[in-house]
Amino acid sequence: MTNINIKKVTINDIDQLQKIGRQTFSETFSEGNTEANMLKYLDEGFSIEKLTTELSDKFTEFYFATHNENVIAYLKLNFGQSQTELQDEKSLEIERIYVLKKFHGKNVGQLLYDKVIEIAKQNKADYIWLGVWEENPRAINFYKKNGFVEFDKHIFKLGDDEQTDIMMKVKLN
Repeated sequence: MTNINIKKVTINDIDQLQKIGRQTFSETFSEGNTEANMLKYLDEGFSIEKLTTELSDKFTEFYFATHNENVIAYLKLNFGQSQTELQDEKSLEIERIYVLKKFHGKNVGQLLYDKVIEIAKQNKADYIWLGVWEENPRAINFYKKNGFVEFDKHIFKLGDDEQTDIMMKVKLN
């Protein structure tokens, strides 16, 4: 797919970030979760207050993928102390890469991942890591295709449901 632009998200983009975040999370996970747990997570995880805090964090960055001026995907990265777990100064965490369902299979996720590699190299990261739900084979295969290997597991809480995420990483250099 051509004409996809990647741009850094600013506080002025918060409404678009909330919209794309809620929509892509819902498209990705609604089928495998209860409506109550999804609503609770969407309300808490994508509240304007939470997004404002994240956008104000100098160790967190968001990027949009746009096509014809429309936001079709986004990326959330965490550095150092803002990483959800490892908090290793020599690593970069991909907390989210989400693409609207109608743009799946059109190389959008790969373009965002290429941006991650560029940022990781600029920041002299030794490796990139992430957590991915064990019941999300599409994402697991995407990361494996890009050289990620499993190194641990952790619990991700969606509403009142404790789910297992596979932790994966790829070494750079």
